[in-house]
Amino acid sequence: MLHTLITWIVTTVEGWGYAGIVAAMFLESSFFPFPSEVVMIPAGYLAFQGKMNLIAAIFFGIFGSLAGAVFNYYLAVKLGRPLLEKYGRYILLKPETLDKLETFFQKHGEISTFSGRLIPGIRQYISLPAGLSRMHLGRFALYTGLGAGIWVTVLALLGYFVGKNEDRVGQYLHNATLIALLFVGGLVLFYWLRHRAKGDA
Repeated sequence: MLHTLITWIVTTVEGWGYAGIVAAMFLESSFFPFPSEVVMIPAGYLAFQGKMNLIAAIFFGIFGSLAGAVFNYYLAVKLGRPLLEKYGRYILLKPETLDKLETFFQKHGEISTFSGRLIPGIRQYISLPAGLSRMHLGRFALYTGLGAGIWVTVLALLGYFVGKNEDRVGQYLHNATLIALLFVGGLVLFYWLRHRAKGDA
């Protein structure tokens, strides 16, 4: 069953092509909880087979992620907090979730737009508090692109190196999430220690 499902996913991604990668990653990065793993790991596997170019797949994955994040950013800028609270439930965004995101952003600053891209369940919405605070668009795009780039590259490389072992995709996917979370933890710790040192200076 798992083998059949994975084969179907890989075939679907191949049929979508690079435009499909952009569209899927745009959705994953904006308001629709579409799992990026379902797109980028098969894309890396297809690159291993010579049916896609690995660099191109990563590029278009990052491009789609950044486009979706910028969409969310401008959504927050144009609508503002009142409308997000009112209509957020339609995009699975509860007021209390928005409160937590905004508090996290205010506490950790712009670095949260980078680290948040690597945390499942947060990457879709971390752009909203950045938009509400009118974060500089250039810095937002830079931090978001770097965070998305790490995640997309890890997933694509996993698919590439899994190679013919299609039945091990689930195992590697679990490891990818664990590695990303450990990386985020280390980054946040470094940022916290640096911030504390400046405060004591």
